[in-house]
Parts: sequence; C-alpha cells; structure tokens
Amino acid sequence: MLATLLTRGDSTVTREKNFQINPVVIALSLSFLGAAQSQAAIPVFINEIHYDNVGTDISEAVEIAGPAGTDLTGWRVIPYNGNGGASYTPAPTLSGAIPNQNNTGFGTIRVDISGLQNGAPDGVALVNASNQVVQFLSYEGSFTASNGPASGLTSTNIGVTEGGEALINGAVQSLQLTGTGTQFEDFAWSTPVLNTLGAINGGQTFSTGSQPPVSRCGLSNIAIHDIQGTGASSPLQGTQQEIEAVVTGSFQGSAGLGGFYAQEPDAEADADATTSEGIFVASATAVNVGDRVHVLGTVGETFGLTRLEGATAVNVCSTGNALPAIANVTLPFDPGTNNAEWREGMRVNLPQTLTVSENFNLARFGELVVSSNGRLITPTQVAAPGAPAVAFAAQNQLNRLIIDDGSNIQNPDPVIYPQPAGLSAANTLREGYTLTDAQGILTFDFGAYRLEPTQALSFVPANVRSATPPPLPGIGSLKVASFNILNYFNGNGTGGGFPTSRGATTAAEFTRQRDKIINAITNLNADIVGLIEVENDGYTATSAIADLVNGLNAVNGPDTYRFVNPGVPVIGTDEIAVGLIYKPAKVALVGASAILDASVNPNFIDTLNRPALAQTFRDKTSNKRVTVAVNHLKSKGSDCNAVGDPDILDGQGNCNQTRTSAAIALGDWLNGDPTGSGEANYLIIGDLNSYAQEDPISALNSLGFANTLANFTASNGGGLNYSFVFNGESGTLDYALANPELSGQVLAAEEWHINADEPRALDYNVEFKSAGQVLSFYNADPFRASDHDPLLVELFVPGDLDKDGDVDNLDFNVFRSALGKCNGSAGFIREADYDNSQCITNADYRTWYRLFNAYLSNIAAQ
Repeated sequence: MLATLLTRGDSTVTREKNFQINPVVIALSLSFLGAAQSQAAIPVFINEIHYDNVGTDISEAVEIAGPAGTDLTGWRVIPYNGNGGASYTPAPTLSGAIPNQNNTGFGTIRVDISGLQNGAPDGVALVNASNQVVQFLSYEGSFTASNGPASGLTSTNIGVTEGGEALINGAVQSLQLTGTGTQFEDFAWSTPVLNTLGAINGGQTFSTGSQPPVSRCGLSNIAIHDIQGTGASSPLQGTQQEIEAVVTGSFQGSAGLGGFYAQEPDAEADADATTSEGIFVASATAVNVGDRVHVLGTVGETFGLTRLEGATAVNVCSTGNALPAIANVTLPFDPGTNNAEWREGMRVNLPQTLTVSENFNLARFGELVVSSNGRLITPTQVAAPGAPAVAFAAQNQLNRLIIDDGSNIQNPDPVIYPQPAGLSAANTLREGYTLTDAQGILTFDFGAYRLEPTQALSFVPANVRSATPPPLPGIGSLKVASFNILNYFNGNGTGGGFPTSRGATTAAEFTRQRDKIINAITNLNADIVGLIEVENDGYTATSAIADLVNGLNAVNGPDTYRFVNPGVPVIGTDEIAVGLIYKPAKVALVGASAILDASVNPNFIDTLNRPALAQTFRDKTSNKRVTVAVNHLKSKGSDCNAVGDPDILDGQGNCNQTRTSAAIALGDWLNGDPTGSGEANYLIIGDLNSYAQEDPISALNSLGFANTLANFTASNGGGLNYSFVFNGESGTLDYALANPELSGQVLAAEEWHINADEPRALDYNVEFKSAGQVLSFYNADPFRASDHDPLLVELFVPGDLDKDGDVDNLDFNVFRSALGKCNGSAGFIREADYDNSQCITNADYRTWYRLFNAYLSNIAAQ
C-alpha cells in the first residue's frame, strides 16, 4: 500500500511521501507499542446517526452503544442547533439497560428524535443521569453550545455527513461507527450505509480481549505546517489527518476551551515563516503541557480557526518534553510582514508594552482588548471623515488583540483579571492599564485574534482612578458640568413601576444606580449641571428629575440644587430628555427657558434628535450671565433610513446628516439669543454623538462655537480627549462649546474619567452576575455610574469686564468708562452694576475693587 513514512532519529525527522509500506511489517511493529497508549475511554457512546434523507426526512434517530447491562435510566439525548448553539426539543430521556446483543457483552439502543435538524452544523449531546455531558458530537462542522448541559462546550465534528441519501428498499441510510474494540475511541465513522439502528453496526465488532488498544505513536503523520498551509484556511479542510507534536497549552473541559494546543518541536518545523507550526485539538482526552501526543482527527475550520476535531485517537507518546521555542510577535500586525495567521496556534510572546483599550466584556466573557502605542483612538476623533478615517480604522484593526481567560464560560466567577485577586469594585482593571511581555497561545475566534495566556499577567495601573474631578484653576466663579446619566428612570416615582423601559429593572437596582449618580454629581460640585438621558416624565414631585434633585439635597443639604422647569409637560416625544439643575445659592435664573425643536426649525428633526433646552443664568459672584444649552443628538447606531440618512461608511455612522442639520440649527438658534438674555455668552453642552472631526462639530465650529476641551488640552501640552469608549476606541461624544464672546472667559475644561475606563460589570445592574458578584462588583461610589464621562468647565473671573480672563487696568478702564451710566443710556454695562441699582456708582466701584484684589490674591497663591 501507499502511505507516508515518518522516520524519527535522535535529532532529525523526515517525512517521505508515497513510500511503499508492507502491512505485515506494520502489524508486527504495532505489537510493541501498546505500553505507550494513554487515552480516556468513553464506554457508552453515540454509535449511529441519521438526520437527512432524500425527500421528507423520516426515521431520524441516534443509536447509543455500550456494555450490556449498563443502566441508562435518566440519561438524555439533547439535540443542539448549530445556528446559535441552543438546544431544542424533543430531547428524549432514556430508561432501562443496554441489552446483550449477539452474545458480545455489548449492545445498542435506538433513540428516535423526530425533526433532528440537518443544518450545517447541528449536533447532539449524550448526557448521563448526573447531568454530565458524556459526548457532544456534531455533523457538518463544529459549534459551541449556548445553553443546557453542554453550554460553553465546543462540539466534536464526526467528519462525515449525510446529503439526502436515497432510501434502500424503503429504509434510510445512516452514519455508523465501524471497526473493532470496546469504546468510542476504537472506532471510526463511516459514510452513509443502510441503517442498523437498534442493532450492532454491520462493520463493527465488539471485542473484549485483554489487550488495550494499540497506540498510534510513531505512525505516519503529517506536519502541522502542512495542515495550516499559507492561506487563511487549511488546504486539507474536511480530511482526516494524523499529527504528532508537543502539547503547549491545555485548556480542556467545560471550564476551558474544550481542547489543547499542540506544536511541532523545533527540529520538525519548516523554514517557511508564513506557515504556522501550531494547531488546536478539540478533545476531552487528558493531556499535559510537555506531552508529545499523536492525534488522529479531521481538519476543520471553526470561526476561522484551523483545528483538529472528531479525534478518534489521542495517544500520549512521552511526557516532560521541552516546549518549542516561543515566537516573538508584536502589534500592530501587518498582512505582508507580520501576519498573525502565520503564528496561529503557536506559543508567542509580545515583547512590548500593551495598553488596555477595552474591558467591556471582561466580566461577560473574560476578555480584554489591548493595543500598542497607547489606547486605540476613534478614527474620526483625529482624522477627517472619509478616506483618512477609513485608513485610520484599518490600522486600528491591525493594532488590537484580545486577551482571553482560557475559558468558554460566560459570566465567569471569579473574573480572573486583574491577577491574582481578580475583578471587584475595589480592584478594577481600567482602560489605560498596561502590561508587558504577555505570553500564551495566539489563536483566532469569533472574528478576532486573541491570546490564551499560559502564564499570569501583571497589569500596571497606569491610568489610576481619581476620586475627585481634575483640579481647576479656581479663579473662576462658576462651574458648569455636562453629564449623561444613562437612562435615569425612577419607575412611577413612589417606589413602584419597575421594570422601566430603559433604566433599572427593579427598585433595588434603581437605588444602586441613584446612589452612584448622586455621588458623582456631588463630587462634581458644579453650579450648573446639564443632564442627558433623564426619564422624560415631566417636572412633578414624582418625576425622575425631581427625584434626582431630592436625592442630591438629602446628601448636600436642603435646597442645594433645583431643577429648571421649562413649563411644558414633557420635552419632545422620546422616552429620554435633557435637563438642567443648578445651585440657587450660586446662580439665579434669568427669564424663562427656551426649547429648540422642529417647530422652531424644521431642520432640527425632533423625532430623532432630542429637543435642546436652553436657560440663561446669572452668576451671583461675577454678575455675569451665561446661556447654557444642553443637547442630545441622535446616536450613530440608530436607524435613520426613513429620512434618507444611512451610514455612508465614511466613519461617521448612521444619522450623520440628521445630527449635522441639528447642529447648524442649534448654532443659529443660540446666536439669535433664544432666551432674550441680552448678553452673548453662549455655552453648548451635552452628548452630541459626534467625534471631534465629524461634520456636526465642524458645523458648530464654523458658527463660532469652539471646543473648549480641545483648546485646553492643546494648551496643556496635548493628550487625548475622550468621554466614551466604543469597540475599544476612545473619543469625545460629550462637549462644552463656547461662542467667541464666552471663549475668552473659559478658564478650564476637563473630563473626569470615572466611567468610560471602568468595566461595565461595576455598574448598578445585577444581570449576568452571581450572587457574590452583585455585592463584590458594586460600591456606591462614582465609578461606572454611567457609560459616559462627565465634563466640567470653569468660567468667569469676577471683575473681568473686558472678557479676557483676568482682572487688570484694562478692566479698570472699562469700569471707569461706565461709571455714572444708567440702564438705557449709552455705555451702561449691566455686569458692572453689582448692586443692581440700574446705575454704575461708586458703590459698584468698591465691589469691583474688592474683586480686583481677590483676583490678585488668587494669582499670588498659585
């Protein structure tokens, strides 16, 4: 016969093709290999499957085989759908014992499953009476179960399929195990033949001989690099192959990945840098790192990962072997020179400092996203929409790697990162943390490359928490904040009304959310706060905004905060709205508020964007006025197809024109002084759902509204502004934009990074958490109070009459020119009328002079 001869010497290994093998010699040689056998026995197993025949499917069934007398009472056969991994019915429960058929000491039981599905893939799990999965087999591919006893397990593809075979004298064909032995591993699956459901298969012999199955160690095998090939998928996909290699990572069982990684020893690797030497083996057979194993299985591709599945033999040939040399790889990857595919399944080290760019799925799937050269930046935060942003996004895609936890378990408890203590409210793992020299197995799953670590990871807290907002200069008299409070819904306002449509599910959850939000706003200590995503349920005593103000006042003292009531039942038609709260001790309302909606400007589509709310305030210390407009434009993930505004793939997402039109309408509206303030100090705040280089921000810039965050970051030596992280990329969605009159009076603008950098598991929600995690993941602190970071702006130097941000002789000259002027006369400056007498008098001068001296003292103290 023709075969592949594997000749292994002390230091060299060669594989020769089409060498003539004498079967007699092989048989004699195998008799000496029994002692090397090491494989887990599966004595009760799925022996036959029928799921697809010509025309309407009939007689769908599986067959269970095992030693005669084995009691199968309480065992189940559970079918699973490969599209989503969920089980379905019927899932028959077995009873009775396996019969002794043909006096062999073994037998079979037929299990009918009407409607056994024939997708690509589908499968069945054999579950014992203790609810343990004995086998999880699939046909036409592999998949991971999402529920039931097999949840988190990856199926083993049997490697043969039915394709609508014809009936034979009215009887269906089936897939059957053939060969000689006593356990599953002894047999191999055949292509469709006439079914023998309920009887021992025609090509099957049960032998109870005392000799263990013969090991395959040393038999002909193929190099892993030949299985991997030079492309994205294996050229040998769907074929049965044998490998012999060293185990480099063991992630077996339901708590792991359902298998192990094996890699060619260094001496047996090829010289082609574009072919991988490692592969994943889906198998429950117990192995250890350093074992040399011989595996017989079928080459498959699951979620883009080349692997051996349906292993019918896994033999440990030797133990304690030296591991193949670890390969250095670096981010970013490069398709031509540093292709991750070339190292798929291999031991790797990343000899560089990596930054955590995303922790969104840390507690959900045990995953982190890391990148090189700092955190990933949203393309349109720094690049123009269109080709520049698309190119930036492509580079980001090459500069990301998932750090996994070596497990398919969802919602793990504990969450192992950060090691060794694991995740908790007191032991966070923030975006911006770093690690160096991460080692593990480079693999691919669910559309992304990932590292399965083989040693503990040490994260450096390079982006530590700050319990208080960043320090501001302190010479300004007014602080304005913008804060998206993430669907703050208080039920019916009297303790009931849960679950809510967008916010907390229960009253207990709402209390957790409320305590965090109140803590954050209290620590912001702003005089005016623009709120985004507050329940749009009006302004009565039971409304959400009233509840928030009541909670703040309970902590900070009576009447510390009030809310702006715009005099309408609700603002717009959305379930959420914007709002304004303020400290009456620091500011006074000037006139009524104003609302921008489609009735004011049809270009502002208020069924998509939330109406804007503007209110003029008088700062009681400086006597200056500012009109604050809080906004929430339509999100990028929303559907705007009805208004002809889809994602045009330029990096700005859906609804960009809807947001841009609203931004232009907003700028024009504010420049028209909608509240009748008489003073052109205008500040736009809120969640504009647009990154810094996108069209809505550019439109507002062109109307004179400057990005205060960007301006102050630039003046402080650069750095990244961000208030939100999506898909592992950081950027600003939340803004404070000042018109020219106000810009010179802005003293500082800062983001307080309490939310975007934190794992979402630390928020108020209790879903997807164990009972212990509901407690350990939560503190009533500001961290992960929301998903957006709040921002804080310091305004107004008291006595700064020329609006240049200081108090000096120029301001004295301005005051002197106004001295003696009264309201209604030329030269009257309302701001300098500190006693509101309607005339500028010497009493006002004494006030101004006090402010001047206070400014000098503040400057001297800094």
